Amino acid sequence: MKGSIDTDNQELPVVHLEQRKACSLVRLTMKVQSLLLLCTTCTCLINDLQVSAFVPSQQPLSRIKARQTSLAASIQNDIRDQDFRLADDQVNPIVRTGKGDKEKVINLHGIRCVLVSLLTCPIWAASMSLVAMMHKVNREFDENRDIYDKTGKVWSRTWLAMTDSYPSFSGNVSRIREPQGPCLYVANHASWLDIPIICTVLDPVFKFIAKAELEKLPCIGQQLKGGNHILIDRDDRRSQLKTFKNGIGWLRKGVPIMAFPEGRRSNDGRLMDFKGGLFSMAVKTKVPIIPITIGHANAVMPGNALFPVQVGRGKLHVHIHEAIDTEGKSDDELVRLVREAFLSTLPFNQHPGNDDENGPFFMPRMLRVETDSHSVHVNHATTNNHSDHAATAVVHDHHQVRVPFFIVSEKEEREIVSK
Repeated sequence: MKGSIDTDNQELPVVHLEQRKACSLVRLTMKVQSLLLLCTTCTCLINDLQVSAFVPSQQPLSRIKARQTSLAASIQNDIRDQDFRLADDQVNPIVRTGKGDKEKVINLHGIRCVLVSLLTCPIWAASMSLVAMMHKVNREFDENRDIYDKTGKVWSRTWLAMTDSYPSFSGNVSRIREPQGPCLYVANHASWLDIPIICTVLDPVFKFIAKAELEKLPCIGQQLKGGNHILIDRDDRRSQLKTFKNGIGWLRKGVPIMAFPEGRRSNDGRLMDFKGGLFSMAVKTKVPIIPITIGHANAVMPGNALFPVQVGRGKLHVHIHEAIDTEGKSDDELVRLVREAFLSTLPFNQHPGNDDENGPFFMPRMLRVETDSHSVHVNHATTNNHSDHAATAVVHDHHQVRVPFFIVSEKEEREIVSK
């Protein structure tokens, strides 16, 4: 009819435009998912090859798991008393930037890490942008940013695998592989490498408490800000109060919090004093604290390196401790329990020490425990339901040694390495 308005023809171009946008988004999603799947597959293949080198494939699953646990414990005991730190001539820097305390170096292995970063970071950034775009379209999609954070976990595992730095594990691994409900994860902090290591080991969704300066870093800042992680400015009292409030909010929503109680990275890798206030969040919400010890990260990537200076395979080790119940405990008591957990598995060269007394590398002093008769050790072991060769338990029970130690010689005069 002449002069009439064909509403169908007017709406049609709009429909086609929306369809084209949707198709483009779907194609982009499929491409990014394919790339992420490829990266994940490569990581899994590398892990399978590492495991198969120790465990025959025809063994029953229970025996495989038992052997993996035994292997992890053996690795932990073997590398704990080793020092993998490199001297400057061993690092052999190719690039140096800055001077004095601000000097940063990159060696040949660091160049490899740069190339891996250039290959994987654009995929990671694109994945985060895509998930953020989908969240804007539907606010109910990925409410806790679980999928958003998953992109960082996939990148971390891929990056560590491609740089030959995938860590070994020991302890209660189920606590980092299965959702535990609200809890406070805490770890020692000796290297930038701790961040991808934590993202690699923690499967459940969690939120970092991180310093606000990290927001400026490529990809990492995008991950922290877009994932609604908790950024803190320690020089700003209001920021500290906001951090406490946000942490409480996530815990009450059932989302775990991850933090480094030392508050900053240790320059020499040794465990530092804890900052106050962190454990109050766990006490107020009555959630458990799960300590995680990261070993030798400072040796693989020291503070004066822009990228790792050596491979981490066979060096990096993560131990997951049993949960610490916070109900009825004070902050001081929780600080003591967490420090004891860290020190019980932390490499000895990362224990607090005095350079003036012990030189540049911390070496535990020898504590000689003397007894009139070897039967004293046996009697105390029997009384406390330990086997007569459980010298560690005897030292705890009879000699009341409460600091980290290990047995060097099992004689009537026992030599015990103590902090």
